[in-house]
This record gives sequence, structure tokens and C-alpha cells, in this order.
Amino acid sequence: MCRNIKTLFNFEPPATDDEVHDAALQFVRKLSGSTKPSKRNEHAFHYAVEAIAAAARELLDSMETTQHPRNREEEAAKAKARSALRFA
Repeated sequence: MCRNIKTLFNFEPPATDDEVHDAALQFVRKLSGSTKPSKRNEHAFHYAVEAIAAAARELLDSMETTQHPRNREEEAAKAKARSALRFA
């Protein structure tokens, strides 16, 4: 599951709130061991996703770098190339 969490820092344009939320959701799924919580745990699950998304957004907004922003298309092409080598 956590392989789906992508690096979100230092991209142009910056990570969207949806991307941050999706990463938080994947993280909570990994920690909880389930992709869909039971009715009993639904509130705690969704609360955790929102809290982690907020913390992740705060982290991304406060980080600084001197590196040039990365290009999403170039990074996706690199990931596809690595995947092709790995699963060839």
C-alpha cells in the first residue's frame, strides 16, 4: 500500500490538497491494516486521515529548498523506467 505514497515536496505546481489527502489516506490504511474501516471505527479512521493530511500540508508548506522544482512528467517517466526494469 505505501508504495502508492508519492513524494509531494518541491514540485511545480505544488501538491494539491487532493494529493496530500490521498497520501494521508494510504498512510492510515497501512497503519490500520484495512482499506475500509468498520462502522465502529469509521470516525477514528476519517479523523486520522484529516489530521495527517493537515500535518502533511503544514510540513510541505513550511519546508524550504534551494533545488529547482521537479517536473511531474519527468518524474513519472523515471518511475515508469524503473518499473520496467524491475518487472521485466
